[in-house]
Amino acid sequence: MDTRFEGLPEGEGKIVYVRPVSVADLPEEVQAHAGGLKTIYALHDADGDRLALVKDRAMAFVIARANDMAPVNVH
Repeated sequence: MDTRFEGLPEGEGKIVYVRPVSVADLPEEVQAHAGGLKTIYALHDADGDRLALVKDRAMAFVIARANDMAPVNVH
């Protein structure tokens, strides 16, 4: 699947999907590092593979853009 999106600025052609994740749905060892948060955010590639978990949506967008990816919200 080609994840290039026409019309994005140069360097922002690879889409990464950002979605909220309930900490309660994660393995216990991950929950232990959530610092009391109820929701964190996952970044996924076009194939659905999880690339990262971060503490908030803004951080997810920063990380995506720092890695030359175009973040898209998923609900």
